[in-house]
This record gives sequence, structure tokens and C-alpha cells, in this order.
Amino acid sequence: MTDNEKQKKSLGQQILSMETMIFLVGLFILGSGIYRGEPMQYFFGGMIISGSIALHFVRKKDWKKHWEEQERLQKNYEERLRQEKEKKDGGK
Repeated sequence: MTDNEKQKKSLGQQILSMETMIFLVGLFILGSGIYRGEPMQYFFGGMIISGSIALHFVRKKDWKKHWEEQERLQKNYEERLRQEKEKKDGGK
């Protein structure tokens, strides 16, 4: 998602985003677990809340920049391997 697309989102769309809805479901499950005293709901509520926070950071990351950097690192690594191989072959 580009910066322009992020700016085009209205406040309503930002509030009702998937991450927010998942976070609210996690809070509801956690709250109902506290109210009923059921420990499994503590666990699942915490997991859902953690997942929504992780989803927020994953979506926030600039993936195009990330993959360009990974490709650059891969090319550098392959170049270094090729140079090392040439050194070994040239030394024999």
C-alpha cells in the first residue's frame, strides 16, 4: 500500500480496519473470560490481541523496499561466492 492510498483512507475506515476489529474481539473474549473466570478465554483473548498487534506491524512495513533490499543482499552474496570460487580456481 502506497502513502497516497494510506492518506485516502477516511477516519471511519481506519477505525473500522481489520486490525481494530480483531483487537476488539480479543478484548471481548478476554473480558468475558475474566467475567466468567475461564482460563482458556484468557489465553485465546491474549493470543487474538497479540495477533492483531502483529498484523498491524506487518501491514505497516514497506514490503517493496524490504524485497528490494533482500534482492540486493542476495546479489551481493552471489557475487562474493563467485569471487571466492575464482580465487580458489585461480590459486590451483
